[in-house]
Amino acid sequence: MDYKNLVKTALDYRERAYAPYSNFKVGAAVLFESGNVYGGCNIENASFGLTNCAERTAIFKAVSEGHTKFKALAVVADT
Repeated sequence: MDYKNLVKTALDYRERAYAPYSNFKVGAAVLFESGNVYGGCNIENASFGLTNCAERTAIFKAVSEGHTKFKALAVVADT
């Protein structure tokens, strides 16, 4: 996957963000050495300290599937 498509994947995941408090939507996509790509979005909580950022969501998904060596990361937001 090229970096342009990695950014597009992050943009797609931004639309899935759950940000009812800040309305600040973020998406991320991580490319792993294996060629796999995992995406994630931010997930807010009323207690902001429990909010999960998009990058962490994507990396958590990948690690839970056995991927640990990443090559590139794209992060996009509304601003």
